Amino acid sequence: MVKYKSERRWTVAAHCIMIFLTACTVFPFLLLISASFTDESAAIMNGYTLIPTQFSLEAYEYILKEWAQIGHAYLITIIVTAVGTLTGVIITCMLAYGLARRVPFAGIVGLMIVISMLFSGGIVSTYYIYSKVFHIRDTLWALIVPGYLTSAMSIMLVRNYFAVNIPEALIECAQIDGAKELTIFAKICLPLSKPILATIGLTQALVYWNDWTNGLYYLDNPRLYGIQTVLNKINESANYLASNSTNMSLNGVSVPSNTMRMAMAILGILPILAVYPFFQEYFAKGITIGAVKG
Repeated sequence: MVKYKSERRWTVAAHCIMIFLTACTVFPFLLLISASFTDESAAIMNGYTLIPTQFSLEAYEYILKEWAQIGHAYLITIIVTAVGTLTGVIITCMLAYGLARRVPFAGIVGLMIVISMLFSGGIVSTYYIYSKVFHIRDTLWALIVPGYLTSAMSIMLVRNYFAVNIPEALIECAQIDGAKELTIFAKICLPLSKPILATIGLTQALVYWNDWTNGLYYLDNPRLYGIQTVLNKINESANYLASNSTNMSLNGVSVPSNTMRMAMAILGILPILAVYPFFQEYFAKGITIGAVKG
């Protein structure tokens, strides 16, 4: 009885802590949403509250007027996220499969991957290589290639998943039936690896969707800006949309700077919030299983 009461107290305490942490996580989002629907002058005068002191759709109305520019940034981000995520997952899985199957020179390649986790070429040398050697500056590839196609952690997670969770007997049966390595990879390993594929795919998509540094480093053409780069420009200059507007009647006008930032942030995170629940189960399972040492 005493043991039962002690366990119950720990359970209640754990739930209270998790409720508190959840509230700390959710509160900024609620404040962000409320601020985006607050009148600009009221926000400046009274600050931000969970319930708008003076309700206003001014920020969203301005965004709708400038949707030609913002919608184009959304399209760029969607294209970059889709292409970068798909390409990154393919590269990660193929490299991880080779390491799991211990192909020739797999040890050397694995060592190089581990070294890349510890050392970086630095911003200056990386910028020079991508700009002067690969000439990707002011192209969509500048938002896809530098830094985000794959990562050592993703490779190791997938490698461990392949090594631990794909039965060796199944691969041997496929080889007896005459299947080549590419067939085994595409028709056996990948279909059995949905949790880890969803995990690294969601991680890649989050990185691409939230990226603004590549746009800062490699882009001068505003037509190639993604939604996060546009948001960053707005944070630097609240009149960015007006100064780059295709609507001449809006050029030079005063924009709702503070609430505009909040509204743009809401638009930036909505797609991720909408997609994440569908991958949450695979995400947790993939991280847990993929982290097991093979």
